Amino acid sequence: MNRIPGTVGQIGLLVLSITWVAPAGAGTLRCPPDSVKVGDACIDLYEESVWQIPPSNTTLVRRVQSGRATLADLATGGATQLSPATTCTPGFPANFPKDGNWTPVPASSPPSPGVYAVSIPGVPPSACITWFQAQQACAVSGKHLVRNEEWQRAAAGTPDPGVADDGTTTCATSSTMNPVNTGSRSSCKSSWGTFDMVGNVDEWVADWSDLANNCADWTTHATVVGVPLAGNDRSCFAGDGSPTPNSFGNLPGALLRGGTFFDRAAAGVFAVRSVFDPPTARGFVGFRCAR
Repeated sequence: MNRIPGTVGQIGLLVLSITWVAPAGAGTLRCPPDSVKVGDACIDLYEESVWQIPPSNTTLVRRVQSGRATLADLATGGATQLSPATTCTPGFPANFPKDGNWTPVPASSPPSPGVYAVSIPGVPPSACITWFQAQQACAVSGKHLVRNEEWQRAAAGTPDPGVADDGTTTCATSSTMNPVNTGSRSSCKSSWGTFDMVGNVDEWVADWSDLANNCADWTTHATVVGVPLAGNDRSCFAGDGSPTPNSFGNLPGALLRGGTFFDRAAAGVFAVRSVFDPPTARGFVGFRCAR
C-alpha cells in the first residue's frame, strides 16, 4: 500500500479546517448622522433637499458624501438649495436635466454635476425633480434612491394620521397647506426615527411598475388575520383590472410613497402610487435616499 508522503503509518488522514469569515461590517452597520439604521440599510432621516455646491469645495462635498454636512456648513460653503417644494425656484442647472444624463462641471475631479442630495433638518424638501434626477442626486452623494421595501420598513409606526406638534394638524397634512420644513414635526416620526414619511411630499422610490389608470382605497380590502389594515391609504397601481386594454397599460410608472400634504385621504404608511412616468416633475414630489 502506498503511503502518503509526510504521514505516519499506512493510512494518512488529511484534515481540512474550514474557517468562516464574516463579511466586513456584517452585523456592525454604522450609519452616519444624517440617517438611521433600519435592518441592513441606513435610511436618511429627512426628505432630501438638493444643493448646488461648487465641486472645488472638496471639504464640503466630502462632508455631504459622508452624511455629516449641516445647514451651517452649506450656508457658509457657498451652497444654494435648488427647487424647494411648491416654489421650485431656483431650478436645476442645465447640466442636470430631467432625464438624469448630467454632464460634469468643467474640471471637476472626480466628475460631478455639482448637485447633491442632503438629509438635514430645518429646510423645505426639494421637489419638481424627476425620478432620474433624484436617482442621480442620491448617487452623486454616495447613496441610492430608497427602495420600496426599504421605505416600507422605515415608515413603520409613523403616526397615521396622528397629531402634529402644533396640535391643530395631523402628520398627514399641515396648517398652511404647504409642506413643512424637514424634521420640524418631532411627533411625526416612525418607530425607527425617520421624519415625515406620511403626507409631507410624495417620495420617489427606486421601483417601477406599470403606469396606473385608476386608484382605490386598498387598505379597507386588505386584511391581516381578518382585520383591515389601518388607514384609508390610496393605491394607484398598474391597471384597473378591466378586460378592455387601456392607453396607459404599457407605459412605466415610478412608484411614489407616503402621500402629500394636500391629500390626507391618500396619505399613509401604505399609500402607494404609480401615477407619473419617471421624467415627470411636480411641486409636491420629492424623494429620500439610503445607503
